[in-house]
Amino acid sequence: MELLPIYTPPAFDPKALLKPLAASLAGEGPAVAPHAALGQQFTGELPNDEIAAVLSTSGSTGAPKKTMLSVDALAASSMATAIALGAEGQWLLTLPVHHVAGFQVLVRSLYAGTEPWAMDPATAFTADAFTSAAGELTDRVRFTSLVPTQLHRLLQDPAPQTLEALKRFNAILLGGAPIGSGLRSEARRHGLNIVETYGMSETSGGCVYDGQPLDGVEVREDAGRLWISGPVLAEGYLGDPELTGERFVFNSGRRWFRTDDAGALTADGTVEVHGRLDDVIVTGGLKVSAAVVAEVIEGITGVNQALVLGITSSEWGTSVAAAVVGTVEAEVVRRHVAEELGAHAAPKTVLTLEAMPLLPGGKPDRQSVRALLEQRNS
Repeated sequence: MELLPIYTPPAFDPKALLKPLAASLAGEGPAVAPHAALGQQFTGELPNDEIAAVLSTSGSTGAPKKTMLSVDALAASSMATAIALGAEGQWLLTLPVHHVAGFQVLVRSLYAGTEPWAMDPATAFTADAFTSAAGELTDRVRFTSLVPTQLHRLLQDPAPQTLEALKRFNAILLGGAPIGSGLRSEARRHGLNIVETYGMSETSGGCVYDGQPLDGVEVREDAGRLWISGPVLAEGYLGDPELTGERFVFNSGRRWFRTDDAGALTADGTVEVHGRLDDVIVTGGLKVSAAVVAEVIEGITGVNQALVLGITSSEWGTSVAAAVVGTVEAEVVRRHVAEELGAHAAPKTVLTLEAMPLLPGGKPDRQSVRALLEQRNS
């Protein structure tokens, strides 16, 4: 077994990863494996010496997987991102570097030859902290990556200096979770240049921008499932050849990644992501899209965020349940969903939260939310 070096600084300093990452990308150093758990070791046999990094998936629906990313994949992703955005520039890091969205900020900075500015994810993300960090950027061309929860916090009764800082970015990449029509409209109202991204660790991060695949990336749909091909694909999962073979397959001379996402392609090739395949809830013999229900709930005045899941029910087999951040009565939620989608889609369980439990990378912690909903329903 080859022991991979791992980024374990005594104090959290994302920039400390830049030097070993630069060496790895140049083929002059070993693969890097940043991870949230300091001191944890990744072991496994690397398939080749082209692996530059091993990143954990978010683990939002189960145990995290250790994704191997090659120099070529990271380079292709960085170049395609620059082409899509129309420029290279200075990046503000707001996300943990042990997840792909934060890690890619460092990769893009190295390829662009710019110095990123990093917020400290060990402290709470606030509008004041973001505004202060954005003020440290010096380049004319500026970018950042956010998750929807962060942008929502920034746009809640925003101070003029926060809006000014947001508008100063040439583009704000937004991904990691469904955005919601309300947040999208609010960002547009303030004139922010939001680029909605779709991707995962296995595709070196975002590989579809505003519905358009990046240069070299191909997306197809088969039986409602999205498949992705292109130079940005990971080499597979460290120490798990069986899972690698299941998820990365060859077809028609190309290597494809089988996602867990439902979606479709429009006539002009635009990629539409409809949510996770396991977000389809079968309740009382009827199918309900959790993503659609969540979007309907987020359209209610007073709702900031919603996560809809199916939970065990003795009566229905599986029942629709919703965790809601905001100030709204449960009956209002049920009535509104029933009016928009039908009574079968109305959540039987509605739990109001002060804040959505999140994973370190900013995605909703679905496992924790499910436990809370099951507890409420018991």
